[in-house]
Amino acid sequence: MEKKLYTITIFSENTPGLLNQITIIFTRRQLNIETLSVSPSSIKGVHKYTISVCCDADMIEKVIKQIEKRIDVIRAFYNTDDELVYQEIALYKVSTEALLDGNLEAIIRKHNARILEVDRVYTIIEKTGHTEETKQLFDELNEFNVLQFVRSGRIAITKSPIERLTDYIAKRESRRKELEEKA
Repeated sequence: MEKKLYTITIFSENTPGLLNQITIIFTRRQLNIETLSVSPSSIKGVHKYTISVCCDADMIEKVIKQIEKRIDVIRAFYNTDDELVYQEIALYKVSTEALLDGNLEAIIRKHNARILEVDRVYTIIEKTGHTEETKQLFDELNEFNVLQFVRSGRIAITKSPIERLTDYIAKRESRRKELEEKA
């Protein structure tokens, strides 16, 4: 089967140790997590894990089923890039002396990056975009000797008009009410 990049979205309560339980699922299947980010979701009390992994369709199905077996996981979904709007953020530190060179400023403008801080010794540049874009800027800035570099994990939202978890919760609540009425 063909391997491709999938983005997994996991909704859970903010429970200590859950991240470890989730990463073990990938380790056991010898899957490398490409990116990982965790944040509160749009639903109060629910956290959202966004994980990107390269594997085949059969493997992603198995991983999702394993993740959903965790008690603290409310729901897990996977998507391909065409179903998402996603970004990463990268920070680059270069010497301020290099900034005085007009070429560096042109590179920053060309990539729609922005300068966050200018110090006597260093300048910090920020770029938001896809992995390829942040990597391309790194390659061009590295001609001026990048002193430090860091890139966040992928953050993503679906192109669906509603959060998939909201739909799931509504269906679950409707089903609960039906069962109560029958009892």
